[in-house]
Amino acid sequence: MNFFYDKVLLYSQSAERIYQEVKDLPIIDYHCHLDQNKIREDATFSDIGELWLSGDHYKWRAMRLCGVDEEYITGKASFHDKFIKYAEILPNLAGNPLYYWTHLELRQVFGITEPLNGESAERIWAAANERLKNISVSSLLCQYKVEYVATTDDPCDDLSAHGKYKNTIVAPTFRPDRLLKFEDTYLQKLSETVGYEIATLSDLLRAAEDRLQYFVSRGCKISDHGFLRFPERYAQKTEAENLFAKRNRLSETERESLFGTVLVELAKLYKKYNVVMQLHFAVTRNVNETMYAKCGADAGFDVIADGSRIEDVIEFFRQLTDEERPETILYTLNDANLSALACLTGAFRHVKMGAAWWFNDTVQGIRKNLSTIAEYSALGTNFGMLTDSRSFSSYARFDFFRRILSDYLGNLVEKGEYDLAAAKQIAKNICYFNIKGVLGL
Repeated sequence: MNFFYDKVLLYSQSAERIYQEVKDLPIIDYHCHLDQNKIREDATFSDIGELWLSGDHYKWRAMRLCGVDEEYITGKASFHDKFIKYAEILPNLAGNPLYYWTHLELRQVFGITEPLNGESAERIWAAANERLKNISVSSLLCQYKVEYVATTDDPCDDLSAHGKYKNTIVAPTFRPDRLLKFEDTYLQKLSETVGYEIATLSDLLRAAEDRLQYFVSRGCKISDHGFLRFPERYAQKTEAENLFAKRNRLSETERESLFGTVLVELAKLYKKYNVVMQLHFAVTRNVNETMYAKCGADAGFDVIADGSRIEDVIEFFRQLTDEERPETILYTLNDANLSALACLTGAFRHVKMGAAWWFNDTVQGIRKNLSTIAEYSALGTNFGMLTDSRSFSSYARFDFFRRILSDYLGNLVEKGEYDLAAAKQIAKNICYFNIKGVLGL
């Protein structure tokens, strides 16, 4: 058997047949952290080290786990030396998604089929860089048939780089995390952006709607929120105004209450403007204060937190009627209560479980996500994969997901528990047609 052969992760003939139906479908990447300016500029890359290691905290974390000095991770070492160090530690990552992604990218982007390790590193460095001379951002988007990219953008961003580039629509995502911290420095920036003072909670909500309208005018179809947990209670209108007025002196409970109230109001705006709401939760960020001070955010120092109590998630959705609730996608970094969350989607309309997120984006994590959604919700309505990435070569992750999905469905077919024709169609819907429909593309 060849290393990383064509049938990798496909363990039955039925899985192979299903995979043939989805492997070449276009990609709709509805949540990522790609740089839209690099798309506009059709950026190129000096070498594979820059492409892979300039901003990929997945790889940085793995290198730290294997004892690589920070100089070769976020330090001043050359990309060549960083690449060599990454190659040397890769054999330690048996079963880790990085091992799969790395070799899928080598095969698909560079045509390289040998395993990456310390012995092969120099050969692969040279061969990949030779191929990279003819590769740019647009060629990668074209190769992977990327139809739609939703970047992650602050309400104050100008969005001038968004638009259509060849066959790819690049649209903004409304991500108001900083707005929901109620910090005066940010509120001043938002005030300057909208052109009026933000003195009250009503002013803040007006500004949020004005900016959301601008985002929608620039092609925005999706919002996104990232937070630790859902609040336990929600302030009523007068109380919320009073809390906003004393925002610099709030207790943690009061701050959570105000956060929850504003989140509910934003959800109503998303429904008004037909914007999908994504909710990412159960994450604790920047836990290593020393390294955060040295490397900054998004550098590999975020971890899984306790999941939100299911009662608190329920309470959030109780704040919205079916008519007020936007299409909502839930992503939990802690999948301990995945069954309860999937069950919840049957109690409130327009709510679905999202893809296996971040640390759960593994072979077993994706399988658990798929099987739980299948058993407690409705797998056929799922929106499938996204990259959640800063790397333009990370579209191999869609192939990773499509293989695992095909194998999951193929296993049901092999056991006589599911029809092959239905499996092919549900796979196509999950991989492409469901999200295309909800976004109106």
